[in-house]
Amino acid sequence: MAALWPERVKGLVSVSGYLITNLEFNKKPLPPTAELGWWYQYYFSTDRGEKGYKDNTYEFNKLIWKTASPLWNFDKATYDQTAKSFDNPDHVAIVIHNYRWRLSLAKGEAKYDELEKKLSTKPKIIVPAITISSDFDGAAINGKAYENQFTGKYSHKILRGIGHNVPQEDPKSFADAIVEVDGYSK
Repeated sequence: MAALWPERVKGLVSVSGYLITNLEFNKKPLPPTAELGWWYQYYFSTDRGEKGYKDNTYEFNKLIWKTASPLWNFDKATYDQTAKSFDNPDHVAIVIHNYRWRLSLAKGEAKYDELEKKLSTKPKIIVPAITISSDFDGAAINGKAYENQFTGKYSHKILRGIGHNVPQEDPKSFADAIVEVDGYSK
């Protein structure tokens, strides 16, 4: 929304930076340690992975939560609140398609091809924005790799001791960023 229709967006808070999928970039191999973090994308590229995810959705997603946020000691009740959404009859198909699409193994919705072309040009984000990194972001934690994509009022925050699920692991910092970016336009 902020990239294509900035007039509809007052401000943006983005965890892990500039999050527009670049299909051409995704075709390029990453260093082995980075590829390891995406093991499930490759698993989902297979029929076995699709069946495995369908048969083990609850356990699979719990593993991903633990992997992406190793210091977060969430309890069963917290996880189960989210796990209810996995019961959606389209959940598995949507997840599998999304990861296959990211690797150019599945086509996107043709009616969105023109929008995808616009997004592939890496449009600048002109609305006020705050990006948030956490320990999950590794070498990209400082935000330097994408800071030039934000041309409106912009700041970058680093949250230590948490993983990828910033809104749940540090809800106060996430909410504070929303309030802060709202103040940018006043």
